[in-house]
Amino acid sequence: MPTVKVRMREGKKQAIGKSLKAIVYRLKNNPTQPRRNSGFFVGVVMQDVEMMKLALRLARKGEGKVSLNPMVGAVVMKNGNIVGSGYHQKFGEPHAEINALNQAGKKAKGGILYLNLEPHSFYGKTPPCTDSIIKAGIKEVFCSMLDPNPRVNGKGIKKLMDEGIKVNLGLLADEAKRLNEVYLKYITTGMPFVILKVAQSLDGKIATLTGDSKWITSEDARDYVHRLRDKVDAVLVGSKTILKDNPGLTIHEKRGRNPKRIILTANGFIPPNSRILCDNKDGKTIVVTSKITPFLKGCGAKIWEIEKTKSDQINLRKFLKKAGQQGIASILVEGGQETFTSFLKERLVDKFYYFLSPKITGEGLDTFGDLKIERIKDSLELKDLTLKKFYKDYLLIGYPDWRN
Repeated sequence: MPTVKVRMREGKKQAIGKSLKAIVYRLKNNPTQPRRNSGFFVGVVMQDVEMMKLALRLARKGEGKVSLNPMVGAVVMKNGNIVGSGYHQKFGEPHAEINALNQAGKKAKGGILYLNLEPHSFYGKTPPCTDSIIKAGIKEVFCSMLDPNPRVNGKGIKKLMDEGIKVNLGLLADEAKRLNEVYLKYITTGMPFVILKVAQSLDGKIATLTGDSKWITSEDARDYVHRLRDKVDAVLVGSKTILKDNPGLTIHEKRGRNPKRIILTANGFIPPNSRILCDNKDGKTIVVTSKITPFLKGCGAKIWEIEKTKSDQINLRKFLKKAGQQGIASILVEGGQETFTSFLKERLVDKFYYFLSPKITGEGLDTFGDLKIERIKDSLELKDLTLKKFYKDYLLIGYPDWRN
């Protein structure tokens, strides 16, 4: 593997003995330049970059399986060879560092460890990973970013430094943040990361004039949605979607595990024979309402009572706070128009999955209702866009720019 040096140093070499507080401050304010922000001069080479990319790829293998924990990958290298690698595979099971160190065994001594997130130094469901790193004899650690969890945030790095281990912070920090965007929002705000998933025709309709919406997108695009559901903690729709489409909101067999299913209904009404209630053998259906009716009490679903706003709708911020308290770190909002519009009006969407089908329906149900936007310059614009092509359809993935 090439070892061409990447020149990253800015300013003079600073001593390892700089206070952790100063190091953390610089890292948070400019996290993409590891040398300046960590306070260390590190000989970052292309090999280090490639190892961190591998750690990130490994980390993603835990997507949908480790919530409420972050996705973490780890690589142990010694004398230019990979001697151990691993990732956090499931919530409650050993962390990435432990899996990589176990694979490396005695070869880890004197090696370099690459991590996309700071190791923890407290006893939780698993022992402190920092203790295992120290015991294994690792001499140097590359870490993309600090863990903002108040129980960790800088403490893991400090413990390693106190033991004389050289620590390099900030390598591929942007990629690491994007990878754990769900965890970062949840751990810093206590609220779920909200993904809005739209499937619409080319002329902006999610249903025809008669209300028919099956199917706007082709089978391969719908299969992708099932895989997306496997990666989130909950899927959400409004009660009108239940009335019109009667979705099950489950995942096809062998596609993964079913997320929680959430229904928003301000008036407390859901058809008794709806699939989402009849197929609730796993007990994952949740009805969020401001009015608990006698029917809801005996419907078999969990009931969350959330007060309404002045506009006679569920208070979404209070709902999201409740969801976070119940251990839901990510929510996929799948419909319909009224629900989409409410989340956008409250600026509660963190990410878009926007499916476009090359169909034209003419008059029908618009994707969004009135967002109170009177000028084009005030429109919501998406940023950091990614385009994916299916057999017939396109998927646009992006993030809302809430600066307006």
